[in-house]
Amino acid sequence: MERVLTEQEQVRHNALKQLEELGIDPYPAEEYEINTDSTAIKNNFSEENKQDFQDISIAGRIMSRRVMGKASFVELQDKRGRIQLYFKRDDICPGEDKTMYNVVFKKLLDIGDIIGVKGYVFITKMGEITIYVKEFKLLAKSLRPLPVVKEKDGKTYDAFTDNEQRYRQRYLDLIVNPHVRDTFIQRSKMMTSMRSFLNEKDYLEVETPILQPIYGGAAARPFKTHHNTLDMTLYLRIANELYLKRLIVGGYEGVYEFAKDFRNEGMSRFHNPEFTQIELYVAYKDYEWMMNLVEAMVEKVALDLHGTTKVTVGDNEIDFKRPWKRYTMYESIEAYTGFDISGMNELQLRETAEKFNVEIDETMGKGKLIDEIFGETVEANLIQPTFITDYPIEMSPLAKKHREHEGLVERFEAICNGKEICNSFSELNDPVDQRERFEKQLELGQRGDDEAMVLDEDFLKSLEYGMPPTAGLGIGIDRLAMIMTNSNSIQDVLFFPQMKPDEKPVLDSDEAFIEAGVPIDWVQVIRQKGINTLQQLKEQNPNKLHNDICGLKKKMKLDLKNPSPEEVKSWCE
Repeated sequence: MERVLTEQEQVRHNALKQLEELGIDPYPAEEYEINTDSTAIKNNFSEENKQDFQDISIAGRIMSRRVMGKASFVELQDKRGRIQLYFKRDDICPGEDKTMYNVVFKKLLDIGDIIGVKGYVFITKMGEITIYVKEFKLLAKSLRPLPVVKEKDGKTYDAFTDNEQRYRQRYLDLIVNPHVRDTFIQRSKMMTSMRSFLNEKDYLEVETPILQPIYGGAAARPFKTHHNTLDMTLYLRIANELYLKRLIVGGYEGVYEFAKDFRNEGMSRFHNPEFTQIELYVAYKDYEWMMNLVEAMVEKVALDLHGTTKVTVGDNEIDFKRPWKRYTMYESIEAYTGFDISGMNELQLRETAEKFNVEIDETMGKGKLIDEIFGETVEANLIQPTFITDYPIEMSPLAKKHREHEGLVERFEAICNGKEICNSFSELNDPVDQRERFEKQLELGQRGDDEAMVLDEDFLKSLEYGMPPTAGLGIGIDRLAMIMTNSNSIQDVLFFPQMKPDEKPVLDSDEAFIEAGVPIDWVQVIRQKGINTLQQLKEQNPNKLHNDICGLKKKMKLDLKNPSPEEVKSWCE
């Protein structure tokens, strides 16, 4: 079924045709040269240096217009911000032909259109820095109206603030909510800061496979696909750890990757099935060394983005200044619950979990039980950046056994604002121990744990050639970006977060309207009012509908005889 245009969309389509009839290409292909931007003008213009602003060329989107006869004001939005433009008819059209102003500018341009302008900068009587436009060019005609924010008596109307709409139409969000752009600029700067920190240490940025024959490196369910030519099952990676370690075996002493990873699990304001993390592996180091590196790197990120180590997140002020607080896993649970679980067996852990109303099930082994207890009783309390160290061996099948404490591994997580932002090990490089750990994971999988790791024979083969002592690290870029940009949801720091399918409304057919008594010629007029079902038609006020469609007919220049109010009333019954 052909898309039904709204009244405003039809007006814009009509304007498009008129532009083409005037010989104006509404989507020109040639380069439009730009020599400045709105922010540069506002920051640098003054009466003393106005001679430097006599030949301005700028482009952007029309966000508002005030047409006042022979002169008009436009607010233009470019990549950096907004600036006022001043149009004067006789400067735009110095000859007798005033079409470019009287017709093109006044009647055929709309809010949302992209234009280029040339002119000079001046200050209006109201004190606003403005571009005096000498010529303009249409660069792209907008066929859909923007949601234009209106303010009256301190209240905002028609703002594009519905989160689901914003995430589905990020392009529109970026147009009408310019502050959203700043979030993603900060995210990019954050990654640049981390990259420069690691590059200065001479670590190599690499790329590893996203499609993997065996998924590994984390406890998570994968997405599965099929390669037709090879006739084999492949998985979207859940982590890039095992490939990066192969590179350490191969002789690199420091490698890192900003990786897109994919986990087929629940979605929330902290979880998206597609996410970004950085993983780093450095030979001849351990987890204590890596803790110091994380402190230094994240402190640098805060300074690069905000000029201070203190970052406001919601109601909290978080200080990333080194050193950060440190607890062992067992110490943290005891500190917040009063229970020492270090010597508990699986049954005792289940009983303890039940005391704190922790949700558990029969598939969970000791590691999962401890993790659930920690998550329920401790994690949310850790607002300032805190290292949790020395995890039980059952929780960490890829980490090296603790050099001093039996049953633990050399692992830490950094928790900030109540959520994990990174994970690190002294990496397990004993191939015999690693095989045993994988086999225990297989047992958990047989018990029903669908997040248990699988055994990767090629990775074990690589370890058998010898991997030096290595420290490994994974930092969740999306979660760190949430903190650094004071964002409430992971969807706010992803350009295009995963969404449920948009349920399109069921539209009644033209035939259904005709059977209800609506003449065929009036069906499309009614649809212009956004009435696409018989139920919507029955909900209309007949008198108002009669006035609206008669007015629409006139605007659309349709050669139709107006129905009587009684006829319209019969349609609505």
